[in-house]
Amino acid sequence: MCDDCCNCSDDWRNCLICFAAVSVLGLVAVLVAAFGFVRHPAFTVEEASLTRFNLSSPSSATALAYNLSLALTIHNPNWAMSIKNTKPMEAAYRFDDQQFDRVLIADKGSKLRAMKTVVYRVVSGSDNAYASLGNAGVVEYGKERKKGTFLVDVEVTGQVRYTARYTKCKIEATCPLELQLEQPGQAPVAVAFQKVKCTLAKAEKHC
Repeated sequence: MCDDCCNCSDDWRNCLICFAAVSVLGLVAVLVAAFGFVRHPAFTVEEASLTRFNLSSPSSATALAYNLSLALTIHNPNWAMSIKNTKPMEAAYRFDDQQFDRVLIADKGSKLRAMKTVVYRVVSGSDNAYASLGNAGVVEYGKERKKGTFLVDVEVTGQVRYTARYTKCKIEATCPLELQLEQPGQAPVAVAFQKVKCTLAKAEKHC
């Protein structure tokens, strides 16, 4: 390698300079590969179950009684940079495009090391979760109730910072779930839940 850029046989000092230059260029290339390009985290819902999903009362079109549990995995694909939450990471639950609850996934300051995956198991429920469904939403609820399958979107939001970078980046991921209603004491649902890869919103220009 040395002979490609200098004549080592004539002057050993030239050889040392050559090796030093090659080493510096190699180090710069490694640093650029490690910290010059950001890969955003990947979100996947591995498991999810719905054991209650009712209008809170026959006369109410604006509240839901529900019980939902899910296993959300977050993977950091960067091989050198860790990810730190600069704001709490939360998940909003939506039915018919209307939010009916919001839950905490990870606290501010939580870290995910390079090339690591973390699993968050979230169990939540309410007897009276407000949702501005309106008449159209109630009609849609009735259709899905008859089928025994509900379409619920999980929208994960947060703000993170990557190692060696000062910029804070928003994270938004949408996970569309198709959930069969499981009744306590009855046999498991016929179709097992298929894991869902969440879709990340386009990153801001500076991220």
